[in-house]
Amino acid sequence: MATALRDWLEKPNPGRGVHLAADDGGWDYRDYGELASAARRTAAALIEDGVRPGDVVCVILPTDYTCIETYFGVWAAGATVCLITPPLFQDGEEYVAHVAAILRQARPVLTIASADLAGRAGEAMRAAELPGEPWLPRQAGYEARVQTAGELALLQFTSGSSGAPRGVMVTWANLEANAELIARTAGFSEDDVVASWLPLYHDMGLIGCFLTPIALQGELRLMRPDHFVRDPARWIRCFGEAAHTAAPPFAYAYCARRVKPEQLEGVDLSGWRTAIIGAEPIDPHALESFARLVEPFGFRREAFKPAYGMAETTLLVTMDHPWRVPLAVRPDGESLAFGEPVRIAEEHVLGPESLGAKAGWVVGCGTPEGDVPVSIVSDDGTPLGEGLLGEIVVGGASACPGYYAGAEAKSTRFVGGAVHTGDAGFFHEGRLFVLGRMGDSIKVRGRSVYVEDLEARIAEQTGLGKGRIVVVGVPGAGTKGLVLFAETVDDAWAPDVRESLRRRLGEDVELTVVVGTGLIHRTSSGKPRRRYMHELLRAGELEGARIVP
Repeated sequence: MATALRDWLEKPNPGRGVHLAADDGGWDYRDYGELASAARRTAAALIEDGVRPGDVVCVILPTDYTCIETYFGVWAAGATVCLITPPLFQDGEEYVAHVAAILRQARPVLTIASADLAGRAGEAMRAAELPGEPWLPRQAGYEARVQTAGELALLQFTSGSSGAPRGVMVTWANLEANAELIARTAGFSEDDVVASWLPLYHDMGLIGCFLTPIALQGELRLMRPDHFVRDPARWIRCFGEAAHTAAPPFAYAYCARRVKPEQLEGVDLSGWRTAIIGAEPIDPHALESFARLVEPFGFRREAFKPAYGMAETTLLVTMDHPWRVPLAVRPDGESLAFGEPVRIAEEHVLGPESLGAKAGWVVGCGTPEGDVPVSIVSDDGTPLGEGLLGEIVVGGASACPGYYAGAEAKSTRFVGGAVHTGDAGFFHEGRLFVLGRMGDSIKVRGRSVYVEDLEARIAEQTGLGKGRIVVVGVPGAGTKGLVLFAETVDDAWAPDVRESLRRRLGEDVELTVVVGTGLIHRTSSGKPRRRYMHELLRAGELEGARIVP
């Protein structure tokens, strides 16, 4: 199978390449000729050690040139890549268990790991009952020809926020269709520069900000996530040259808090055309705060491109494509019932009104493209019209065929070539608005209340900040059983929060408040592991947890 995404390995452009952030604040550079040669030498070494087209190869490497060369080396060998996160949010035992769960499903012929990660990778292999030891990256003394590819380009594992991780089967046809969609809607061209700090094991970072620009042989400025955390101004300064990026909403909020205007002196951001926002509910306050930081340097709000996507649809579903300011709405919570009209209590385009607009607000994620059909359906699968709340269903060439090795999800389903996403949403003025996971909501008087909305309201009320609050709907505890986890030792705010939740949810709400440090467990993409946290609490194994009476 010939694939356009690998063409550059045989016809590299030595005039362009990848700039990799160095720890000293500078940038290293390798052109596509150097990278293609190294990838094909890596492919030769993999083939020598038995890798064949269609085989699955797992890769556990930090973001560096070795990772880039190894990734495309696996592709050049015709094999399927499965990228696994290096340890970030998880401790040793938890990380090994997470990797082992992936390896049990993927059953790779090789697990590639860097020398510093080989120990944990080996533990995970043994836990998954895989023979052998991790394969340390190496290159042969010659370049292999690019092999015929198998059907699957990627095994993209979900982050496990709603249970065990599951491998999404991404075919070459899926990936090529979505890369083309991303390039078209974002306006990528081979002359553009893309800048990203997103981890490569996550679909937005991998497909949107890595594979797509490299397939076009555009210039790429690539940072590690820890570079961004330490110096977010470094990322913004990239856009004196770069035109495109993508990041979750928290990144824009983080920049607004951490970056000082004097750190951007002399930078011209007028060429920044696309700032994609996705991966979690979008907070208009965060976007407005960021815009106010960077507008004096030439940034325009129209560059914000709110987007919706998921691994099961390869990545992108919709993005606000036209050159326009994003639209934020606040639905009336009392109107949120499946199949019923969503009443819009307030709406505004991003601007002064967005400051303070946090809890209850959602931002439109664009109008579907003609080749990616998006519909809203009721509980029984009946298509719903504009303004009605239901489940988001996605079709088209980017819709993946299913999970690997027969894995199943609680809410996401693959039916007749379409993906029933398990996300609730509605259309308003032709734009898609996404409320959250259907499984992360509770019913109140026949209406759906989403835990993300409750978290935002509680974070605002307590002043703790959104990242320190997690709300979990309790299975089997009636329609209004909730556990509230708070990363703090102070509980003085608990009575006020209980009272506000009773007013919102009813007098019969069953609320458990848990405080402590180190309570919140997250997936490799930073999402809270709600079900896992509740299971630990029930088993008495959530360290540092204290239940507030």
